[in-house]
Amino acid sequence: MWRSGVLLVLVAAAAVFADEHSHTYKEEEQVVLWMNTVGPYHNRQETYRFFSLPFCHGPQSSIDHYHETLGESLQGIELEFSGLDIKFGVDKPQEKFCEIELSNDETFKALEYSVKNHYWYQMFVDDLPIWGIVGDVQKGQDASDEYYIWTHKKLEFGFNGNQIVDVNLTSEAKVKLAPGAKIVFTYQISWKKSSVLFVKRFEKYLDPNFFQHRIHWFSIFNSFMMVIFLIGLVSMILMRTLRKDYARYRRDEEIDDMDRDLGDEYGWKQIHGDVFRSPAYPTMFSAIIGAGAQLGLVCLCVILMAIVDDLYTGRGSIMNAAILVYAATSPVNGYFGGSMYFKFGGKEWIKQMLISAALIPSIVCGFTFLINFVAIYYHASRAIPFTSMLAVFTICLFVVLPLTLSGTVLGRSVSGRASYPCRVNTVPRPIPEKKWFMEPLAIALFGGILPFGSIFIEMYFIFTSFWAYKIYYVYGFMLLVFIILVLVTICVTIVCSYFLLNAEDYRWQWTSFCAAASTALYVYFYSFYYFFFKTKMYGFFQTSFYF
Repeated sequence: MWRSGVLLVLVAAAAVFADEHSHTYKEEEQVVLWMNTVGPYHNRQETYRFFSLPFCHGPQSSIDHYHETLGESLQGIELEFSGLDIKFGVDKPQEKFCEIELSNDETFKALEYSVKNHYWYQMFVDDLPIWGIVGDVQKGQDASDEYYIWTHKKLEFGFNGNQIVDVNLTSEAKVKLAPGAKIVFTYQISWKKSSVLFVKRFEKYLDPNFFQHRIHWFSIFNSFMMVIFLIGLVSMILMRTLRKDYARYRRDEEIDDMDRDLGDEYGWKQIHGDVFRSPAYPTMFSAIIGAGAQLGLVCLCVILMAIVDDLYTGRGSIMNAAILVYAATSPVNGYFGGSMYFKFGGKEWIKQMLISAALIPSIVCGFTFLINFVAIYYHASRAIPFTSMLAVFTICLFVVLPLTLSGTVLGRSVSGRASYPCRVNTVPRPIPEKKWFMEPLAIALFGGILPFGSIFIEMYFIFTSFWAYKIYYVYGFMLLVFIILVLVTICVTIVCSYFLLNAEDYRWQWTSFCAAASTALYVYFYSFYYFFFKTKMYGFFQTSFYF
């Protein structure tokens, strides 16, 4: 008997979700309208469950929605059934679906606060997003603010064959909010044939006038010219200055120091015996290099996947892709970090491997864990469930860690042997005093300016899409900017290392890394400018999530 009951439940669930997954419907088949979240328009990340406000459900029986993917859960997507009776291809005249009474002060103030702070809400139909505004603020006769709520939802569906290709929401019938008032909510459904193809139904949400503006192309051209200049500079340094000296040191390696002509020794040539000395904190350095190599590959793979598969069309798709690619590329982390650590002569390779595997997950999860307390305190939908945290921890423990271990072993056996062109001196050479701008810290700070200059315009488009309700879809631009950033960063680190070695300072490893990493510092500084001058965000919740 219980088997028949379970089978009945599964069949009923399949009837609800199958069409939404396949995106095909039969005539008069139920179409599910999901209510997602509601929150202040100016605070993109401050979202709450739709029914956390005193809204009411439709007459249809409730349907539970589970997080279909890990990405949905991590992004705070909370789908709840609206209860509206919508059938494919069937028009419905204006009809009441529920009524609320502002009988207590708490209900009235909740709706008044939502209208005052320009609350908006999001819905989904067949994976198509719909946005609406809760209410409107108008000036009364005495110049005081009066708050109105939209009570009528007019949904217009476009269909092509047996598929939904378009949906529009029109909010009508404003009702003034007042204590004790009864508010009736109504809805209306209309269907019309559309010539829009199913594969192009998301194009209406894109903004080509914004993303394909001339300044976007100009920024690419400007960055490309910067790359040419830097490559020319690096080529001049390597081809004209270093090639002959490098060949000479390899040829004279066996010659006794007393027989060499030291008359032209200056700059970096004085410290050629210390250049390949292991850096300070080699375990952490190799772990950072391995994690950085993996992170760069993850970015490249996700961008390519977004170009090929239009990941922006699916809820949580980019997050899912990033988690999948990060886990799959863990051997890259172990290979580069492990091989570098063995070249430094390290012996505690297990410690290094554990640090490499845990470095990025611990930083990301640590900050996420902290701001999750903020989301929990505010009862926001952004609060990540414990099960999702457990899923991420499981992936790190049973996928990322073993793959990092395999990469470390492979890197140790394949490229873990050091093959330096000259011997490393037993006694470190004293580092002479130099001008302030040749100090490693100054070089590192200056080094991030050019890479940031090559991407800051693209950062504006990315920030705007993330914080201002625009869907970023020009991943071809992002790929070009990513390649330019990599090339500029390579050139800048080479030039910074050359300047430091010319000052007879052989601490180039950390300086080279920090010169590239300081780009992130400038991006963080730019985020302050964007927050204060390009947005209207407010409140502790949004500020903590932003920074």
